[in-house]
Amino acid sequence: MWTSIGDFDNMFRAMDLLRNRMNRVFPDLDRSFSDDFGYRLAADGSPRTNLYDSGDHFVVVAEVPGMTKDDIDVKIQGNYLELSGSRKIKSPEGYKIHRTESTTATFTRSFTIPSDVDVEKVDASLQNGLLTLKLPKAEAAKPKQINIS
Repeated sequence: MWTSIGDFDNMFRAMDLLRNRMNRVFPDLDRSFSDDFGYRLAADGSPRTNLYDSGDHFVVVAEVPGMTKDDIDVKIQGNYLELSGSRKIKSPEGYKIHRTESTTATFTRSFTIPSDVDVEKVDASLQNGLLTLKLPKAEAAKPKQINIS
């Protein structure tokens, strides 16, 4: 019987601990497997993504190898971020395909960022298959030092 919210917290902490230990023993356990040995999307077909907080801004890094900036669409409104894109595989002109392990992939992924973002100052770059977004926090979301008189 659950007696308090703390019981839920303890249960989720135990589940996180188990997952971390399982990931150490089986590092590829939650990856999607297929016949291709190259780039793999996450289980839901979207690129693997990391979100970092540096205090003044957030950094989002998404793995999108084989894509160009024209293949990716980024939308931000307030604290809502949406990444979408399509990876196209084309065979060279005049060649006959004997084997292909690369596949076409389309994705849409959305995130709720912990606080509002200053959309006018967002910086996006794509280099070596990594999409990096620098999302400055909105002034209202930044902590302010209050002087006591």
